[in-house]
Amino acid sequence: MGTFRIEGGHKLKGSITPQGAKNEALQVLSAVLLTDQDVTISNIPDIRDVNRLIDLLKGLGVAVEQTGEGAYRFNASSIDLQYLHSPEFRKKAASIRGSVMIIGPLLARFGKGYIPSPGGDKIGRRRLDTHFIGFEKLGARFNFLREENFYAIETDGLKGTYMLLPEASVTGTANIVMAAVLAEGITQIYNAACEPYVQQLCKMLNRMGAKISGVGSNLLTIEGVSSLSGCDHRLLPDMIEIGSFIAMAALTDSDITVPDCAVSELGMILETFSRLGVNFDVNGDTIHIHDNREYTIESFIDGSMMTIADAPWPGLTPDLLSVILVMCTQANGNVLIHQKMFESRLFFVDNLIDMGAQIILCDPHRATVMGLNRRVKLRGIQMTSPDIRAGVSLLIAAMSADGISHIHNIEQIDRGYQNIEGRLNAIGAKIERLS
Repeated sequence: MGTFRIEGGHKLKGSITPQGAKNEALQVLSAVLLTDQDVTISNIPDIRDVNRLIDLLKGLGVAVEQTGEGAYRFNASSIDLQYLHSPEFRKKAASIRGSVMIIGPLLARFGKGYIPSPGGDKIGRRRLDTHFIGFEKLGARFNFLREENFYAIETDGLKGTYMLLPEASVTGTANIVMAAVLAEGITQIYNAACEPYVQQLCKMLNRMGAKISGVGSNLLTIEGVSSLSGCDHRLLPDMIEIGSFIAMAALTDSDITVPDCAVSELGMILETFSRLGVNFDVNGDTIHIHDNREYTIESFIDGSMMTIADAPWPGLTPDLLSVILVMCTQANGNVLIHQKMFESRLFFVDNLIDMGAQIILCDPHRATVMGLNRRVKLRGIQMTSPDIRAGVSLLIAAMSADGISHIHNIEQIDRGYQNIEGRLNAIGAKIERLS
């Protein structure tokens, strides 16, 4: 396992550009399987999860050519379906949760798809029921091989239908959409997720020849087509990284500029930071965070304590609650963080308490943070990253702390953040990667 050694207490100054969106990448990369023509995708982040998915596509027979920094050309004209039964496929697919996204395209184009129970963050139960219920409604046959921990889905031909999703799952919606674009007839998906990443996927598929309407709403209508062509597509900047940089700048009282943010696609993110007292300016797609020696958390109109909770889009994304919680440890005021989606994502706060933060973990979903208002600084400690978002949150905490911190298992951070120590060191951080 790798380790970060962080010397805390340094203010940062300069510009840092967000990488391409990880969550979008995992969807649109899988969509290349829907056509036998060239698909070019740019702004792809060089991170572990994305690179593993590209490697998995290569194993399936996809021709992959890097055409520039973060830009690749894909051609899936020669797919080897026997690879799905190989030990190598089982090992690679099980190492990344995003591998589940290849099921919809394979089912649509080839009539079958197999996947082992995928990996990913250990943040509680993350069921795949929505994916497979949607496939079954389209006419596929599902089988879970319990002893092998393997999912199998097959069809003699998908048929369009109406479905009401049991949850507004982002990956579930994306997977079902990719299956439905080649189904016979019309599919309507109600309670569909409408996150920008799903919108991006739908827009890409439409450029490939799909007929999807209702993009951006929770009711998608898909008129099936017989085949799709190639296209060019560029990923959005990663909204989670943008939010991480805002929280980092506030906690360390730094002066940071974040360009190329696609501000119109950030939903409630900037409004949430504003309610937490963070000072920033927006000029076009550039965000400038500054003058946060003191940031005061608002109260509700009746004077009760502010609650920050995740919600389906356009509500606040759950992936930002960990960094927001860390930022609030030095705020002026108190806040209740309510993580509704994942029951284990707040357990990393034990590390923050050891660092001197005042946090009460109410239950697996809620934590109350009493802001220290910089009266007492956090202190450096030894800790281990349990998942991507908690890992970068602990990194931000360590950057603000007195003394030296060590974060182990940084491979988790590498899954979602590209060259994070190099980019942060360039604006004044003191982070060293140890083997």
